[in-house]
Amino acid sequence: MTVLEDRIAMADADANTKRLDEWFERLERMPVPEGFRVEIVGGSVHMTPQRDTHWEIIREFLWAIEDRFGRKVKVFSDVRIDFPGHENGFCPDIALLKDTAKKDAKGHWRYQDVRFVAEVISKGTAGNDYVHKRLAYAEAEVPLYVIADPYQGRCHIYTDPKSGDYDDPVRVDFGTDIDLTGTVVDLVLKTDGFPRD
Repeated sequence: MTVLEDRIAMADADANTKRLDEWFERLERMPVPEGFRVEIVGGSVHMTPQRDTHWEIIREFLWAIEDRFGRKVKVFSDVRIDFPGHENGFCPDIALLKDTAKKDAKGHWRYQDVRFVAEVISKGTAGNDYVHKRLAYAEAEVPLYVIADPYQGRCHIYTDPKSGDYDDPVRVDFGTDIDLTGTVVDLVLKTDGFPRD
């Protein structure tokens, strides 16, 4: 990149962050119904209901991570993290950050500190998780991305991002252990408790 290209990219990133901050400030003033989550994907606002199935799977991920790393681990659910691309203010179902992660000057977690993301599919926004978020997580070089799809009864495991995308995922049916040893989480994830929709 040239100096000019670097400055243009930084200006674009600053403009994206400013627009995302404005959007989220407006959304916080809106009467979002209880049990719904709101995020911005590619400049579009998405509001999705949280279902029992959704939460049960998120909880299984959370417990596995806490069992592996302890209760003080920096793991979050539904917390805003801005990712590369056009206006991507995501609220991942599970985001594991580096132990050294610190919030930026505006009080936001940085995508550069994200080690692992898990998303649980909702019917209305499945395309976001399978396409838009996958590409943004790859561009952010998140080393491990897992999609749990209760409609298919299957997990999709993406590793080693290269050139803005991941290779084809490893697919594991619910009920089969997912071997994530050798990855940033270095654990075996049991999926026998994952409910289906």
